Amino acid sequence: MPDQPPLLEMRGITKRFGSVTANDGIDLTLAAGEIVGLLGENGAGKTTLMNILFGAYDADAGSIRIDGRSADIRSSADALALGVGMVHQHYHLVPSHTVLENLMVGQTGGWRLDHGRIFKRMEEIRSRYGLDLDPRGLAGDLTVGQQQRLEIIKALVRGARILILDEPTAALTPQEAEGLFKALSAMAKNGMGVIFISHKLHEVRAITTRVVILRQGKVAAAVNNDENTSKRQLAELMCGRTVRPPQKSPVERGDALLALESVSTANGTRQGLKEVSLTVHAGEIVGVAGVSGNGQRELADVVAGVLDPNGGRVMVAGSVVAPTSARTMQDMGIGRIPEDRMGTGLITSLPLAANIVLPRIRERRFSRFGFLKPGAIRQFAKNRIAQFGIKAAGSGVRTGTLSGGNLQKALLARELAWDPRVLLAAQPTRGLDVSAAGFVHEQFLALRQQGSGVLVISEDLEELFLLSDRIAVMFEGRIMDILPIDNASVERVGLLMAGVQEAA
Repeated sequence: MPDQPPLLEMRGITKRFGSVTANDGIDLTLAAGEIVGLLGENGAGKTTLMNILFGAYDADAGSIRIDGRSADIRSSADALALGVGMVHQHYHLVPSHTVLENLMVGQTGGWRLDHGRIFKRMEEIRSRYGLDLDPRGLAGDLTVGQQQRLEIIKALVRGARILILDEPTAALTPQEAEGLFKALSAMAKNGMGVIFISHKLHEVRAITTRVVILRQGKVAAAVNNDENTSKRQLAELMCGRTVRPPQKSPVERGDALLALESVSTANGTRQGLKEVSLTVHAGEIVGVAGVSGNGQRELADVVAGVLDPNGGRVMVAGSVVAPTSARTMQDMGIGRIPEDRMGTGLITSLPLAANIVLPRIRERRFSRFGFLKPGAIRQFAKNRIAQFGIKAAGSGVRTGTLSGGNLQKALLARELAWDPRVLLAAQPTRGLDVSAAGFVHEQFLALRQQGSGVLVISEDLEELFLLSDRIAVMFEGRIMDILPIDNASVERVGLLMAGVQEAA
């Protein structure tokens, strides 16, 4: 009997955007029962390749075969019809619809949609893979982990046999991630194929059977994921050079630089803070853990002066700040790297040089009598661009053309230029590759070493355990506990993120 063809074959896939070759003759295969990790630095071509497979882009060259037969994929409808499903980082759900209604979206049959058939199929998937959801619950009331579960069920209801997952654990608790991995393993045992895209190398090691690594639009390596494959090896194959984790040296903790005392905020449509008390001292990094939507954004807005609390008080270096404002907090030495670097961190339509000096544009070295000094602005920006290794075609390039990693470097270059007392960094490495993330971490540790404080709000527990001296865990607008790093564990933090306190 001849060998079965692979479930998926992508051969010689090439895609160009103008003068940029995003995919350059890429080969990728996926067998039934296999979970393949797809790794690469930002801009390596992973997303482009998967968008070709899911029908969002047409390849300029190459071929796709599914079950040994040529596949002409021109749209996501074509992909779904051929059994290809994709769960994106940002979910495509209708919040006001129930779980079952969301599963009906895109189904054919006019007004006589077969709810019973979809419900039965959902129950089969739930039973087989442990993906529990109440079909009557509103999608908008689901946790992030439950929303992801719904997206996976939606792909399976539509007949997916090849499932693409893009950064699937970015906002999950450790317990939710473990449940996801069990479901994926069950899918593989049932003959499906999974492509798993992640920057979290420990998860790639834990769940995949084989790893394909892209670098500069080409396949740099394809390795079996066994005991001989280490996280460091994967990182070095991605970057093409030796990668060493940043080292955290002992630092004596100093005075309190930032203190929130019983801070509360109005709870409108967003999760309000409820009597939050938190202190950041000189020479320490405080990490804030929590599932997305549990008050982290409000905490960041209070510290940045964007949101004025209606209870409690905010203190900087022992002085009460009331009322707070973005300019006041900036003037008192609070630097800010916001979660949305393109929406609220940078003005993407402005030149890079303007963004780098923007918070200090009023200083005499950059403006006088209301007139800017273009030469001084350009020279300052050029120095920061060189110091931080920002890849850009000069200081006058439009900021929005930079990659995610370089946008984050530009924010760091700007905020660290003023030697902040405390740097607030929200989701600082989300979407960044291992090289760019390592650079960001080195800057935080250097700040800590020189006696500043750093407040890191992140949904990446590996990042928090690497950097933090203490970890505060948030749930429903409250701080459940603040753990010295020596007393913290992933299991304990994960339970606190889910609102579970250990018995006294």
